Amino acid sequence: MKVVRAGTPECDRQLELLAARGETEDSGVARVVRDILAQVAARGDAAVCEYTERFDRMQVTPEQLAFTADDTRQAYAAADPKVVDALKYSAGRIRSFHEKQVRNGYRYDAAPGVSLGQIIRPLAAAGIYVPGGKAAYPSTVLMNAIPAKVAGVPRVVMVTPTPGGEMSPYLLVAADLAGVDLAFRVGGAHAVAALAYGTDTIPRVDTIVGPGNIYVATAKKLVFGQVNIDMIAGPSEILVIADESSHPGFVAADLLSQAEHDELASAILVTPSEAVAHAVAAQVEAQLAVLPRAEIARQSVARFGTVIVTRDLSQAAEIANRVAPEHLELALADPEALLPSIHNAGAVFLGHYTPEAIGDYVAGPDHVLPTGGTARFSSPLNVDDFIKKTSVIRYGRQAFMDAADTCKTLSDVEGLTAHSHSVTIRVETPEGELPPG
Repeated sequence: MKVVRAGTPECDRQLELLAARGETEDSGVARVVRDILAQVAARGDAAVCEYTERFDRMQVTPEQLAFTADDTRQAYAAADPKVVDALKYSAGRIRSFHEKQVRNGYRYDAAPGVSLGQIIRPLAAAGIYVPGGKAAYPSTVLMNAIPAKVAGVPRVVMVTPTPGGEMSPYLLVAADLAGVDLAFRVGGAHAVAALAYGTDTIPRVDTIVGPGNIYVATAKKLVFGQVNIDMIAGPSEILVIADESSHPGFVAADLLSQAEHDELASAILVTPSEAVAHAVAAQVEAQLAVLPRAEIARQSVARFGTVIVTRDLSQAAEIANRVAPEHLELALADPEALLPSIHNAGAVFLGHYTPEAIGDYVAGPDHVLPTGGTARFSSPLNVDDFIKKTSVIRYGRQAFMDAADTCKTLSDVEGLTAHSHSVTIRVETPEGELPPG
């Protein structure tokens, strides 16, 4: 790993490289995806089946797209009971955490004769995209579907590709545990299109959440407005702030836990200790030698892997806020003391025994997190992603009369005469012709 000192041109160049990590726009990909979206919008199931055959090497009819209850029973039969128990434990923790996010609407009397409020209702349908094939991620099913069900969404629809007909049974087990209502063996941009526009077989949804490759991410971006989306997920990332109380082997292992995701993942150590900097860099090399996904991790480390030596922990926090990482670990003797200085991070992991992996699987907070620096302005997936809010306004007659002149003044200054007239007509209507209110 590159070891640089904060404030040097070399450090600034590396931070600039990291700042550009969220730029995934590709005009060639966008052209392909636009054509796929148009075809699915126009031809529905026929286009979905054609793209499934082309990209997943699997011939299907519309009737074969949906997973059945028998498919779920077979998945349980094929599953390792220990893994099923682990998924049940994880589902329980995720559900418990998200239940604390549930909010109710409200009404209040803002003034005599004025009642204001907000109604909170779940979306009617949510779509979750889950990467498929042999390298399946059942935790992604739990993290995306459970908040939707906690929010009260009545119909959660899962799509996942099954290249060559292959699929991990744990995806269907997780879908069952999370309360997924419908699941389909389709992936890629055409799956996103089917969720956004609806087909005869795959129902239209109101929001689409979940990670995917650049084609999936581009499709989500292009259908935004037709439906809502959670975020445009980029490569995985971790930043660790460590002091001399940290264990170099622990820190290196945590850095590699993200580097192994893909070649564009970023793993960054920020520390005021030269000794920790070099000890962790050495541990990264040692652990890479025995890591099964070493080639992927090595490319990630070579491109984005960085150790930044700072003057103190305060400067380390400044750099973390500038990077705004998806995962931020505070491997410190007193992590709570630095936490108030952290403003930009998807999730913060405190202490030497809270590796990022704990958050991915068993802690309970959602592991669908903002990437590419978007933690500056966005949040982890949560119950609010699956609700909508409606304002409620009621004025009685006298309350309206009291506010009429102010409302008319503002309407007039904006040149919206019909707005102004809608107030004036009520003010000037004779007493005997006024409706009750």
